[in-house]
Amino acid sequence: MPTLAAETQLIQSVCAIIVKGHWNNLLKPYIGSTLTSTIIHQLLLQLSLYKNCNPNHGPPLLSWAFFKWLESLPNYNHSLQSSWTMVHILTKHNHFKTAQHLLDKIALKDFLSSPSVLNALVRNYDDPDVNSHVLSWLVIFYVNSRMTQDAIQVFEHMRVHRFKPHLHACTVLLNCLVKDRLTDMVWKVYKKMVRIGVVPNLHIYNVLIHACCKSGDVEKAEELLSEMELKCVFPDIFTYNTLISVYCKRSMHYDALAVQDRMERGGVSPDIVTFNSVIYGFCREGRMREAVKLFQEIKGATPNHVTYTTLIDGYCRVNDLEEALRLCKVMEAKGLYPGVVTYNSILRKLCEEGRIRDANKLLSEMSERKVVPDNVTCNTLINAYCKIGDMMSALKVKNKMLEAGLKLDQFTYKALIHGFCKVQEMESAKEHLFGMLGAGLSPSYCTYSWIIDAFCNRDNEDAVLRLPDELVQRGLCVDVSVYRALIRRLCKRERVDCAEKIFSIMQGKGISGDSVVYTTLAYAYLKAGKATVASKMLDEMDKRWLKITLKIYKSFNASYVGDSNILPLFWDHVVERGLMSKNIMKEMQ
Repeated sequence: MPTLAAETQLIQSVCAIIVKGHWNNLLKPYIGSTLTSTIIHQLLLQLSLYKNCNPNHGPPLLSWAFFKWLESLPNYNHSLQSSWTMVHILTKHNHFKTAQHLLDKIALKDFLSSPSVLNALVRNYDDPDVNSHVLSWLVIFYVNSRMTQDAIQVFEHMRVHRFKPHLHACTVLLNCLVKDRLTDMVWKVYKKMVRIGVVPNLHIYNVLIHACCKSGDVEKAEELLSEMELKCVFPDIFTYNTLISVYCKRSMHYDALAVQDRMERGGVSPDIVTFNSVIYGFCREGRMREAVKLFQEIKGATPNHVTYTTLIDGYCRVNDLEEALRLCKVMEAKGLYPGVVTYNSILRKLCEEGRIRDANKLLSEMSERKVVPDNVTCNTLINAYCKIGDMMSALKVKNKMLEAGLKLDQFTYKALIHGFCKVQEMESAKEHLFGMLGAGLSPSYCTYSWIIDAFCNRDNEDAVLRLPDELVQRGLCVDVSVYRALIRRLCKRERVDCAEKIFSIMQGKGISGDSVVYTTLAYAYLKAGKATVASKMLDEMDKRWLKITLKIYKSFNASYVGDSNILPLFWDHVVERGLMSKNIMKEMQ
C-alpha cells in the first residue's frame, strides 16, 4: 500500500502528464496499474483546477476530459465515488446539464437513495450549494422515475443535513404526492420544507391548492390564498381555476362565482376552464337555467368540447334528451364533433329510457365517425341488456370489449352477475363472480347479496354453503370479507341457521370473524328471539377486543331502520359491555 507521500507524488506526476497532453503515457503498465478508485477521485479534484488547452481532448474542463478518456478505455467502469466526484465538479463549474445527465445515468444503476450510500458520498464535499443542486436533481430524477419513496428519502437526507432543496424539486415532489393522493404526506413534507428555509413560490402554492381540491378542503384552500396575498405572491389563472373547482365540487356555486369576480378584479381574465368548472357545477345538480345563462355570458373565451359535453350531460340528467340532441347539432355546426364522452352521456340516457334500438343507432353513428367506444360505452350497454334480461346481447358486447382490447372492470362484472341472477342462470353468475375475483377485483356486498338472494329464492341454501369451497377449488383467496358478505346477507334475510353454518365453516378454516361478523350475528340472534346466544356473541367480541366503530353503528342503523323496537335494545346490550368508543356514545346521545 503506497504511503501518503508516494500517493501525492503519483497524483502530481499523472496531473503533469495530463496537463502537458501526453495522454498515451497513462497507458504504460506502471502508471495504469496505480490508478485506483481513490487515486482517480483525487486526480479529478486536482484536475478541476485546470482548463483543457488541447481541443483534441474534448471539453474545456480538464477533469471532465480525463473522466471521458477513462470511460473510453476497454473494460473500464467508473466507480460510484468517481462518478459522484465528477457530478460535483461539473456542478461547481456551472456545467449543469452535463452534471444532471451524468447523475441520472448513475442513479439508474446505483441505490443512491439509501441513507448509508448518501452519507458516504455527501460527506466528502462541504459545498452546501453544490450539494443542494445535486440532491435536488436526484429528487427530481426519482419523482420522474415514479420512485416516490426514494425521492422522499433523498429529501429527508437534505432536511437532516440542512441542504435547502431547489423550488423546482419541491414543486415536483409535492405534485407527485398530490397525484398519488397522499394528502397527509403533502402537508408533512411541505412543513419540513418551510422549516429548512424554503420560501414557497406561486408554483408550490398552486400544488398545495390543488391538494385541497383533491381532498375537497375549501377552508385550507382559502387560507392558502390569503397567505399568498399576504406574502405578495400573486395568484394566476391556475390558482383561481383550482379554487373554483374546489367550490364547484362542494356545490358552493356562489362562492365559485365570487372567486371568478375576485380574479377579474385582480386583473386575471377567466379562461374557458373557469367557465367550464362553474357550468359543470350547475349541470351536476341539474340547475340548467343557471348553467345556460353562464354559457351565454362567456366572454373572452371560446366554448370547447368540454363546455358542450358538460351541457349535453346536464340536459340528459334532467331528462331533456331533445335539448341534449339539439345541442349536439349546434356543437357540430361550430366544427366541434362529439367525442366518446359526449356519446356516452346520450347513450346512458337512451338506455335508462329503454330505447335500446336508438342506442344501437347511436353506436353505428360512432362507428361511422370513427369514435372508439370505451369501457363506459360498453358497460352502459351491458347494464341496459342485463336489466331487460337479454343476456345473450350483454355477452356479445362483453366479447366485443375483449376483442377491442378493453379490460372488464368492476362495473362490467357487477352488471353481468346481477343480470344472470335476475334470469336465474346461477352457474353463469358464479362464473363471472369467479372471473371477477380472478381479475383481482373485490366484489361488493351487493354483488354477494344478488347471488345469495337468487339461491335463497329457490330454497337452495346448500349452494350458498358450497360457495366458499368452490372459490378455493378455483385457486381463489377466500378471506374474512367473503364470509362477512355471506353472513350479512343471510342475517338480513333472517336465514340465521344458514348464517350460523357459514360462521362455523369460516372458523373451521381458521379464519377469525371481525366486528361486523359478530355484530351481525348477535343482532340476528336477538331479533330471532335467541337473546342468550346473542349475549354469548357480544361476550366473545369483548374477549377478542373487537369494537363497534362509528361506521358499523351508522350502517346498522341504516340497514335496520324499520326495527325501531329491537335496535335500541341491542345497542343497550352493546353499551353495557363497553363495545363502543366514546365518540359513538356522543353520536348516540
